[in-house]
Amino acid sequence: MSTCSHLRTHDDAAPTTDGCKECLELGDSWVHLRRCLHCGHVGCCDSSKNKHATKHFLSTHHPVVQSFEPGENWKWCYVDELFAG
Repeated sequence: MSTCSHLRTHDDAAPTTDGCKECLELGDSWVHLRRCLHCGHVGCCDSSKNKHATKHFLSTHHPVVQSFEPGENWKWCYVDELFAG
């Protein structure tokens, strides 16, 4: 399996919210949540209509998110489009 240097990050920023930051501000809903390991931003997944986690990556270039769903700990690198865990 391929790997990338981004997935070996030691970043582990605490979540900044308990749900998708932008959806909470909009009063909207989401399907699943992703936490940016660099800054802690919590955004909704690409199965959600707003796709705020991906929008966060596109605006900040923070490469790695981790699932923010209970019992899940996998990571995703947007740059190399690879999973870990």
